[in-house]
Amino acid sequence: MSIKPSLARGTRDFGPVEVAKRQYIINTIKEVYELYGFQPLETPTFEKLTTLTGKYGDEGDTLLFKILNSGDFLKKVDDETLASRDRQTLLPKIAEKGLRYDLTVPFARYVVMNQHDITFPFKRYQIQPVWRADKPQKGRYREFYQCDADIIGSNSLINEVELIQIIGEVYKRLGLKDYLIKLNNRKVLQGIAEKIGAADQFVDLTVAIDKLDKIGLEKVKAELMDRGIGQESVDELGKFLSFEGTAVETIEFLKAHLSDSETGLLGVTEMATIFQYLGDTDLNIKFDLTLARGLNYYTGTILEVVPTTTKMSSSINGGGRYDDLTSVFGLKDVSGVGMSFGLDRVYDVLEELNLFDESVIQTTKALFINFDADCLAYTFPIVTDLRKEGIAVEIFPEPAKNGKKLKRQMNYANNKKIPFVVLTGSDEKESGLFSFKNMETGEQEKLTIEAIKEILGRGDVF
Repeated sequence: MSIKPSLARGTRDFGPVEVAKRQYIINTIKEVYELYGFQPLETPTFEKLTTLTGKYGDEGDTLLFKILNSGDFLKKVDDETLASRDRQTLLPKIAEKGLRYDLTVPFARYVVMNQHDITFPFKRYQIQPVWRADKPQKGRYREFYQCDADIIGSNSLINEVELIQIIGEVYKRLGLKDYLIKLNNRKVLQGIAEKIGAADQFVDLTVAIDKLDKIGLEKVKAELMDRGIGQESVDELGKFLSFEGTAVETIEFLKAHLSDSETGLLGVTEMATIFQYLGDTDLNIKFDLTLARGLNYYTGTILEVVPTTTKMSSSINGGGRYDDLTSVFGLKDVSGVGMSFGLDRVYDVLEELNLFDESVIQTTKALFINFDADCLAYTFPIVTDLRKEGIAVEIFPEPAKNGKKLKRQMNYANNKKIPFVVLTGSDEKESGLFSFKNMETGEQEKLTIEAIKEILGRGDVF
């Protein structure tokens, strides 16, 4: 019985054109990362669940994809545990591993395991897929790529500034102009929690604030009250979340309202320092008190980037400072900061704005038309020599024989966006001149193979 092919929800196939565009984004990000001294790293697709759980909050833990143990995974489960259907006791017995949720926690695990071989501060970039058992929707997938950059082993706020500069440089190279960089600080949020009398419910506070863009202020307030935070505290929080002003005005507002919070004022000082280092930047940056980032491990600066002229309003970058994340693996007092480009969302934004240049998807520079066996024998060595010189060319494998099959070869070149075709008939073999056709303009001229080689070797003509 045949099976109708289908994809798992939240996943996608990528054809040659899509892969070329995605690789263009990846290559651009890599080039900028390396410009700032970051080195590549890769970690396994899956990790021990003990490595992953407890790092992303309660909601994050529920989104981890678990991997059933190999073989008879129920063998070690007693009947009583199985009958109880209790997740907390059953899960460790049937699933010891899970697909990575992000690249930061595996990175922290790597740092601890290799601490004696690493030169600190360690600047690494990592571009790999991650998985989340989330509800699929536009711009939100269950399998997606993250393009991370992290600096670990340094407390300097220069690191945050350089990450912001990297964001600007990458989008400049990709041609994306309309976006907003949101900045906040978890210490500022901690100070606000202290101010409203909810310091002991800080995690509840940040998880709720993180939903502000999705559900609105009133629903955030309602959720916080459901979590036991009083009406007066929630109303006081609303004054912070509704504040609008420049970075300087926001800093002054916080200095006045968080004067009794040592932690809050430290966060304000850190933000003031970052904006001072950035100076008169032309980047669109906002000190946004509504930015919370729901992940538990953030402790200082947090950032997100959102496009401003597209249908998709979800963040395309996210990151922040995490002090002591490595301590959960036994290495204390090591601070780090990092951020990530969401490849899939960046791709969707560039596609919607039509920012991919035609040259991005060009691979083959010329197609040699195959008329017959004699043509193939004559041109195949030429094609081989061009490839040896690093020029991407193809020869059509099937002979044309008639006009219909010749049209097929021309359509092949058009569909693959191959800019030139080279025609070799009996006249061309005699004269040593090849018919060289520009597929965009339709112009055709007789050229030597040396002249063709020179044209194909010039990247600026495509």
